[in-house]
Amino acid sequence: MSIFDLYDDHYLPGDKSGRNLRQDVLEYDHFDKDATGVEIFQEKKKSFWLPYLFSFLAFSILLVQLLRLQITQGSFNRNLAEGNRVRSREIAAPRGLIYDSSGKILAQNKASFNLEIYPLDFPRNAKEKEEIFQKLSEITQIPKTEIQDKVTKKGFLTYDPIVLKENLDRDTAMILEYKTINLPGVVVAKDPVREYQSISGLGPVLGYVSKVTDQDLKNHPDYRLSDEIGQEGLESFYEKYLRGRPGVLEIEVDSRGRQQRQLSATSPSPGNNLTLSIDAGLEAKMAETLGAEVSAVNSPGGAVVAVNPQTGQILGMASVPTFDNNIFTSLNMSEEYTKLINDPSKPMFNRAISGTYPSGSIVKPIVAAAGLQEGIITANTTINAPGEIKVGNWTYPDWKVHGLTDVRKAIAESVNIFFYALAGGWDKIKGLGIAKLDDYLIKFGFQDKTGIDLPGEASGLVPTPEWKEKNKKEIWYLGDTYHLGIGQGDFLITPLQMAMATSVIANGGELLRPQIVSKITDKDGHVVKDFQKDIKAKNLIDDQNLQVVREGMRQAVTSGSAKRLSDLSVPVAAKTGTAQFGADGKTHAWMTAFAPYNNPQIMIVALVEEGGEGYATAGPVVYDILNWYFNH
Repeated sequence: MSIFDLYDDHYLPGDKSGRNLRQDVLEYDHFDKDATGVEIFQEKKKSFWLPYLFSFLAFSILLVQLLRLQITQGSFNRNLAEGNRVRSREIAAPRGLIYDSSGKILAQNKASFNLEIYPLDFPRNAKEKEEIFQKLSEITQIPKTEIQDKVTKKGFLTYDPIVLKENLDRDTAMILEYKTINLPGVVVAKDPVREYQSISGLGPVLGYVSKVTDQDLKNHPDYRLSDEIGQEGLESFYEKYLRGRPGVLEIEVDSRGRQQRQLSATSPSPGNNLTLSIDAGLEAKMAETLGAEVSAVNSPGGAVVAVNPQTGQILGMASVPTFDNNIFTSLNMSEEYTKLINDPSKPMFNRAISGTYPSGSIVKPIVAAAGLQEGIITANTTINAPGEIKVGNWTYPDWKVHGLTDVRKAIAESVNIFFYALAGGWDKIKGLGIAKLDDYLIKFGFQDKTGIDLPGEASGLVPTPEWKEKNKKEIWYLGDTYHLGIGQGDFLITPLQMAMATSVIANGGELLRPQIVSKITDKDGHVVKDFQKDIKAKNLIDDQNLQVVREGMRQAVTSGSAKRLSDLSVPVAAKTGTAQFGADGKTHAWMTAFAPYNNPQIMIVALVEEGGEGYATAGPVVYDILNWYFNH
């Protein structure tokens, strides 16, 4: 009998077991026969190796995890546990020092004390927290709600300190330390604070430091909320060098967050030091004489720049009115800062690099150099210069009748008619034309930033026909070229741009990048970076042509518009400028000069806003500075 015959005899389709024979058969290994010859099936033997495998794998995973926790991550987990009683606190690093060219300290650090709180070390109990807030309010005289708001804003889990009082003197700090010694999470910390020499004029040059802002943290994600950062001036430009590396202090605290003992300390590393090419004495004199002249003529402000034309190093730079950098570390800093930014005279505005003005006649030596280089004129070209010329319906005036004039006389007496002709053509001078005139002005560094190591530099403007059509919706006229030839119209420059452009004439044809910092050293005096002369362009004008221009500027001192400088102890070359602006006929006063004439070591550009005639107002500023310089 076959096993499948049993299906019909013993298992009906409707069997309540819900199974069929074929399903059962699958659970047996083989068939056999009993004594009567009937085939029977033997039950399949169960396998137990899978449960053993699962048990082995589970045990292995547990063993590996145990080894990882105890050995591989043992140190990490110990540190987590230690975090309950050990706190790491940052020790602020002093910023690098700033020296003048003779080694005089211009910016240093002084010890200051802050009352700080670390909410992470506050008790977890809400009532105990309230008690701390109340005690702090009584000790500091700061409203409790104000303290609570500061903590809520930063959160109770912040590792950064929250400063309640800063710039404390030593005696006050000691009293506060005694009164708060048993308050958990309250610390009197010693931090370095910036201190500047009170030298008028240096404010915009040096800049200042302040607490980081939200924007600072976006730009410098490695900074902490409690850090300070350079703002404006050299403090900002050389932030990465001046900033030191903070140290770390590890202290032990008890279960209530109270400081018990110091465990270890890593000393902070001071930032690198800057040595400037600026001379502090010259800087003070520049600011003093410029300030006196600005005050005398009731001017809104002014600027003066002194540069070594051979190297591009800035010897001095003053902007008036100015500000004292030390107000940013004073207790009433917020109030003083508000006054500064709301002052209509803009004392925080560095006019020397950020102010843009029409140049007036001080640009004429550059136009003369371009005309000589292009062959539009020679050293012997002359015209008979009247008091005015007419082109069509337009009249272009001069300040007097000059008569027979060559290029030297045109520079010395600031003859407008000659430079109208040189720029746009008149009489026998065909003129450069606007394209070449623009090209030379750009070659001399106008239109672009000079690249000085200060933030906030302006570019100025060299107007072109395309610029006028785009911005004024007007075509370019011959009169526009005439006006540009004498530094009027839409032409705008910074005092620093003019200093570097005139340096090209003084040094024989090199356009240099100005530099304030001469070297960077570490705390041990080792040179980290040494700045060399940086030539942006060479041989802009042939030397024989530059010599003609220099002779014209020298003649301006011996017999022309800058005769005021003729009695100085060294020979000087100069050019005056009176630049009209606005619709009411006001003028800015300019003067540029270099000395000694045969071997220039200093180039000065002075501007007095709304100062009237250049020789009358800017002239005394240049005279006093040169007189001081060559007597020291």
